[in-house]
Amino acid sequence: MELRDARDYQIFFLGSFLILGLVARDWTVNLAWVALLLAACLLTQLALAWQSHQAQMEPQLGRLQSWAESLATVLPSLKSALITGLGLCLLLRSNQLSILLLAGLLAIASKFLLRVNGKHIFNPANLGIIAALGLTGSAWVSPGQWGTAFWLVALFLGCGGLVLGKVGRWDTSAVFFAVYAGLSFGRNLWLGWAPEVVLHHLSSGSLLVFTLFMITDPRSIPNARSGRILWATAIAILTFILQYGFYLPTAPFWALFCCAPLTIALDRHWLAPRFTWQPRTLPLIP
Repeated sequence: MELRDARDYQIFFLGSFLILGLVARDWTVNLAWVALLLAACLLTQLALAWQSHQAQMEPQLGRLQSWAESLATVLPSLKSALITGLGLCLLLRSNQLSILLLAGLLAIASKFLLRVNGKHIFNPANLGIIAALGLTGSAWVSPGQWGTAFWLVALFLGCGGLVLGKVGRWDTSAVFFAVYAGLSFGRNLWLGWAPEVVLHHLSSGSLLVFTLFMITDPRSIPNARSGRILWATAIAILTFILQYGFYLPTAPFWALFCCAPLTIALDRHWLAPRFTWQPRTLPLIP
């Protein structure tokens, strides 16, 4: 049966990747911490979405909706929070539960607090990762946790391609990966290294998850295709500089964080309809 909401595909695939990592890759991840991180993301989303919904509906309708009506409006937004939580579970690691919970709290809160014209400035999961990396010394992203097996690369590309086809943002991933891979191969050729060196790096599971599921978040990237192409190119160039100039293993995440505010200017320059997960009805819950 075909699912109508692209978020359902994302939840299924990201959840499957998490199970795959735990079972097939033997990740040493505390399952209780995973459950608590997901719960923190969902509860934060529920509380802030409820507050936002009530604040929007009262001036529009002259009354507060009933509890049941409000809950029915807010609940669909939990899908986005679950996607954010799964992204953090897949990518962020720490020996302290408090750091993971802080990342989840800040990630979800950013959707409501850091907005311009009703649109997110930062990708929530990316901001949570950057907050954990930048504010603490006990968090990291493990680029080698997936390995580089061909079947894993094919799995990521197949699942990511299906989701991107649903949301229509494949151009962002394609441009980012093409520019970053081109620069990496050029550097590799200049140094006289074998192409396997770059192929090994480009087949990293963490890089593919970033390329297919994080950089393509339709609620935090430029609305117009021209803007997305320029934006993805800028992120790829900055990633290359941070990766090979400063030897920063988390380069893609820092590049996305630094380039995220460019979306504001690009949306003003190229006007295009804003993406919504479902047909828009008031109020719009982040």
